[in-house]
Amino acid sequence: MLLSINWSDFWIQLFGALSILYALTIITTIIIVLLENRSPLKTISWTLVLIFLPVFGFVVYLVFGQSFRKRKMFSMKGLGDLKWLQVMSQDQKLRLDKSRFLKDERIHEKKNIMTLLLNNSKALLSGYNKVTVLNDGKETFSEIFKSLRKAKDHIHLEYYIIEDGELASELLEILVEKAQSGVEVRVIYDDVGSWKLSKQFVETLEEAGVKVQAFLPVRFPILTSRVNYRNHRKIIVIDGTTAFVGGLNFADRYLNGIPDIGIWRDTHLKVTGESASSLQIVFLIDWYFVRQEVLINEKYLPYKKAKERCLLQITASGADSDWASIMQAYFSAITSAKRNVYISSPYFMPNGSILMALKTSAMSGVDVRILIPNKSDSFMTYWGTLSYIEELLEAGVRIYFYKAGFNHSKIMTVDGILSTVGTANMDVRSFEQNFEVNALIYDEKITLELRERFLEDLQQSEEIVLEKWIHRSKKQKMQESIARLFTPLL
Repeated sequence: MLLSINWSDFWIQLFGALSILYALTIITTIIIVLLENRSPLKTISWTLVLIFLPVFGFVVYLVFGQSFRKRKMFSMKGLGDLKWLQVMSQDQKLRLDKSRFLKDERIHEKKNIMTLLLNNSKALLSGYNKVTVLNDGKETFSEIFKSLRKAKDHIHLEYYIIEDGELASELLEILVEKAQSGVEVRVIYDDVGSWKLSKQFVETLEEAGVKVQAFLPVRFPILTSRVNYRNHRKIIVIDGTTAFVGGLNFADRYLNGIPDIGIWRDTHLKVTGESASSLQIVFLIDWYFVRQEVLINEKYLPYKKAKERCLLQITASGADSDWASIMQAYFSAITSAKRNVYISSPYFMPNGSILMALKTSAMSGVDVRILIPNKSDSFMTYWGTLSYIEELLEAGVRIYFYKAGFNHSKIMTVDGILSTVGTANMDVRSFEQNFEVNALIYDEKITLELRERFLEDLQQSEEIVLEKWIHRSKKQKMQESIARLFTPLL
């Protein structure tokens, strides 16, 4: 006798079993989120996403929500040779007060930031450097290509975005030519940031002998949390003595601007001297991460001094770091400021600590000014940025919309003696998730040069007035509020 199956009951029971399984999974995930002890706002945000967006919310959490800072993304046991970095950083802390570079009283005022970076990221102080400020794509790429053509031993290049076009074509030509002439060439590109990069570009490099590696490759439809941890660094090191770091990627919009928005305003640095070795260390650690190949030796780390004196530290942060070193440096710089803090950031969505630091500093009488784009290439981050304006204005922070194009510069100057240029935006993603790198410069000449350009940018900007801003439309306020809900997750 054939068994008859009541399909209606079967599907009801199956649905019930799956519902119970899903509920248990969500409850377990929420417990994991709570035990991670993140900020209350981020914990609540993820909890609401998991509860009110069934299935979709769980997938979003798996891809974007997991925290890797407390459980290191990779082990550096194979880089045992870097133990000397710990020893040197400890030695510099002990000798800091006796350093001839701190004889300048204004530089000595920033000793706390130097010590912080020696502790949280082993960011060695280097004194003999030449720093050149590059203020747009034309200046930057001209100098980069000229320097690449002079390479004699090796080129190490690490970028968030390399995108087919005019700039990528010239870069490809130079790298192929150098590799074929016997120069060692290594390239790391971010797999998500460079998703428009053609296979032909990579294959051409490899055929010429260039060692190329994607950072944390992500292959859909197999979703992994790797997609949320991107290498946002822009580093070039040439022969261990010349290096570049800053905000510009290898995509044509960084040179030609964006239609309907305007020119691309950005800031990059060329550094020669001891600091080139510091940027080299960041690259070599990342190379070990992507290739498990150890390259720590004197050939790549010559520590050649420049004739000029410019005190600086190179600090990196990311999901592989113990501390959010760049965010901590920003916080310390803002809270210890005595006269002024000038900030330019294309994506401004600060966490609670930075937000409070800015408001407290402004209310203490420090001249705090923030420059943000009038138009953005990302609507969600744009509305999220706008949501912070009113409370900052109320605290006395002066805020400007840059109207000449898209301002992508990531700079901060403090008291005319401290400045920072790098890849980190003033937002949660840069502070907690992306792999970033910044140069902290303790030098009056460079800082005043950056400040002067910042003030020139203000001449092409509109200052936001509180009395006018509070009367913006209810629709805009709603857009800001909705976008702000997602800022801890972006």
